[in-house]
Amino acid sequence: MFSNWFLKSFRILLLPFSIIYWLAVWIRNFFYDTKILRSSSFGLPIICVGNISVGGTGKSPMVEFLIGHLKDKFKPATLSRGYKRKTTGYVLANEHTTSLDIGDEPMLFHQKFPDVPVAVGEERLVAIPQLLHDRPGYTGHYSR
Repeated sequence: MFSNWFLKSFRILLLPFSIIYWLAVWIRNFFYDTKILRSSSFGLPIICVGNISVGGTGKSPMVEFLIGHLKDKFKPATLSRGYKRKTTGYVLANEHTTSLDIGDEPMLFHQKFPDVPVAVGEERLVAIPQLLHDRPGYTGHYSR
């Protein structure tokens, strides 16, 4: 009885936040629909693995699964923001790269799949063209 009342009360308390969220999403979509904001396209398939959640949602295992299944038929590459790395800007992993350079998860991908290019960069719109320049002919995925 108490839990049912609590859930109804909690929903009522969250209603203003859901209205604000709906309005923000509607405004964002309107800006894209009217070309005030523009999306980018790179002319190749990009798989984005990520969401607004923080760690523990299974993004890294999903990336490993995708690389493992795509690497034999395609030329995948991975791009990450490089969480907790000590460098900034765009970095393409090589044989001398450490987790301090690219972050723990990209280093894991680099070690597990040495033939798959792994890059990090905070700005996707800058890092994707750089990765394509460094590794022509590769398709990619982006993870957060």
